[in-house]
Amino acid sequence: MTTTFDQLGLSQPVLQALDMKGYTTPTPIQQEAIPPVLEGRDLLGIAQTGTGKTAAFMLPSIDNLRKSDNRVPFKSCRMLVLAPTRELAGQIAQSAEDYGALAGLKVHSIVGGTSVNKDRNKLHKGTDILVATPGRLLDLIDQKAFNLAGLEILVLDEADQMLDLGFIHALRKIRDIAPKDRQTLFFSATMPSQIKELVSGYCKNPVQVSVTPESTTAERVDQYLFMVQQDEKQALLGLILSKRYEVPGKIERVLIFTRTKHGADRVVKKLEQDGIRANAIHGNKSQPQRQRALDEFRSAKTSVLVATDVAARGIDIPGVSHVINYELPNVPEQYVHRIGRTARAGRDGVAIAFCAEDERTYLKDIRKTTDAEFERLPLPENFRAVVEGVGPTKPAPKQQRQRVAPKPRGASAGGGRAQGKPAQGKPSGQKRAGGEGRPGGQAGQGGQGRPGGGSRRRRGGGGGQGGGGGGQRGRG
Repeated sequence: MTTTFDQLGLSQPVLQALDMKGYTTPTPIQQEAIPPVLEGRDLLGIAQTGTGKTAAFMLPSIDNLRKSDNRVPFKSCRMLVLAPTRELAGQIAQSAEDYGALAGLKVHSIVGGTSVNKDRNKLHKGTDILVATPGRLLDLIDQKAFNLAGLEILVLDEADQMLDLGFIHALRKIRDIAPKDRQTLFFSATMPSQIKELVSGYCKNPVQVSVTPESTTAERVDQYLFMVQQDEKQALLGLILSKRYEVPGKIERVLIFTRTKHGADRVVKKLEQDGIRANAIHGNKSQPQRQRALDEFRSAKTSVLVATDVAARGIDIPGVSHVINYELPNVPEQYVHRIGRTARAGRDGVAIAFCAEDERTYLKDIRKTTDAEFERLPLPENFRAVVEGVGPTKPAPKQQRQRVAPKPRGASAGGGRAQGKPAQGKPSGQKRAGGEGRPGGQAGQGGQGRPGGGSRRRRGGGGGQGGGGGGQRGRG
């Protein structure tokens, strides 16, 4: 029997707001999380981005705030949501306004990269719901412009990413100054040891909800792989985006990931030289620049966005047809979050990975962690000549494409694709072959069989994207 929102015990104003948004059926995490949150229980949610976490904690919390009917506290808030990045904080705040449209609650957000004085002024009289990045919140608390005395509900969203961005000390400080008599809702995609330590300090006998196995890739994403030399990547990207070289799926809106901020800027500059309009989003961009880039991408004013991992989680951008990993992440779990930007809201999506010789270790770790299945795509027949600017593009025959799958490990993490089901966007008659052995890391065309391979970077290196979520305190 299908559960509906009105069967979960939500109030009429919240249900009416959901009707206005066109939402009728809760996701699995919403079905499991909303009832205990309505009862006032602490909750630990293990779920990846795109599973509906925001509504899972925001809908029942809005109801609980209405029921308690406490006054808005001076220089404080009744509900605090901590988020790792500025973009995610803005998205959560917008959802709070949408879901609470008929509840009469005040919602504000504060993030790094904006005016501290404006934040002080807008929070002077307090607010019902505050969405914040940890660094900016602690700045205002240290300035005695804000306090947590009136806090009733505390939410940590994407807690593992906050740890990746270096917010562990900030989170411990917030934990120590928050009122002990509160409800805590804790969400994370993974559960490393530091997260377990935080949970024990934040939550009291939490209800645990887990709806998606850790480190699985989205079910509706078809994943492809190019083995390509580092100096060939830009040329290959230009051919794909200009549609001079056909890849699976109809290219509509493309999100491209690099490991570093400077790498993202270089990709955008080269694309613009090829006549392809693109924007970049990373920690060195100001908040207005980042917001403008996202707005243009959402509105399809630009169809290409190049990002560091600041955009890998929690950003709900509808209509992303392709995610291209221009550089593979050195943390395998980050691959899952990157490709989760496509195939949202029931749509199918395509993820394409560019793997150079010195990234084979990253590819191996991604396969091992996620059980990801990649179909190997060939380079154009005369691709090296194209890279050197001395020849036209000649697509390789489609029948040369070959499956690259992980060694058999039981069921794939993709969530139950039927054997032999045609993949989205592939030529007719081509089958998925989930259990085949992979060719063992063959070099692709174009001479990429060179020896060597760089050493694997230590976890957390990631090109310095910490600025994405505000990074260090004071910029967060």
